[in-house]
Amino acid sequence: MIKSMTGYGKSVIQLPTKKITVEIKSLNSKNIDLNTRVPSSYRGKELEIRKRISKSLVRGKVDFNLYVEITGEKTSSKVNEVVVKQYMKQLKSIIPVGDVELIKMAIKMPDSMKTEREEIDANEFENILDAVNKALIAINKYRSDEGKVLEKDFNIRIKNISELLTKVIAIDTDRIAIVKDRLRKAVEDLKEAVDENRFEQELIYYLEKYDITEEKVRLKNHLNYFNKTLDSSDSNGKKISFICQEIGREINTIGSKSNHAPMQQLVVQMKDELEKIKEQSLNVL
Repeated sequence: MIKSMTGYGKSVIQLPTKKITVEIKSLNSKNIDLNTRVPSSYRGKELEIRKRISKSLVRGKVDFNLYVEITGEKTSSKVNEVVVKQYMKQLKSIIPVGDVELIKMAIKMPDSMKTEREEIDANEFENILDAVNKALIAINKYRSDEGKVLEKDFNIRIKNISELLTKVIAIDTDRIAIVKDRLRKAVEDLKEAVDENRFEQELIYYLEKYDITEEKVRLKNHLNYFNKTLDSSDSNGKKISFICQEIGREINTIGSKSNHAPMQQLVVQMKDELEKIKEQSLNVL
């Protein structure tokens, strides 16, 4: 079972005087890259939240947002009377207007409002952690659903490569015969008398260079290993990428040794399927 690194999760809780909204988004990344946005009054708890998210999501470029909306009568923002009066005094010396207009102008000036920092009580923080957990459950489900789509596509691509390998194996015998005839004809075109025994030795040497028996076996093994990795309980995108590298190495070697146009065409098709797997594997957890 594989998981995608792409996901989204959201949770909303309503407290007596506050509405807490938690959002988590993730994209692919080599490691965990966590960016958090929380109100300043909650910064003291940020580290604990980060640890919880990192442990759950493991890898990915993750954006975490915590929004707090005051819904009750109580507010932490208050008018800074001393500052406002000073602004009004200065403005009055510049602009001859009434106090109402002066207040309207002064209240818009810097530091005219002050925010009293509130300590988060244990019960409130437990509610926030509960919201974070629910958002993590949602994003992990999203990742699992995306992973099923990726797994389905991988199975199709691997099956295609396996079928193309079967075709390669089917034409390999004819390929060797064609290569052998081609080499013999090249010697005959030289119109030189050759030692038949020496020619056969040289022919065996060149045919051994064109032999792809080991590559066919290894490629088949890599394809089977890829399927086993997909069926495992863990999602390991890095492991899948390593297997893709090995699959690509065998396909490339078959292509370089083939010296046979029909086989090279099959190799090109295998490479095309593998590239599609590689692109998608970058998003696997």
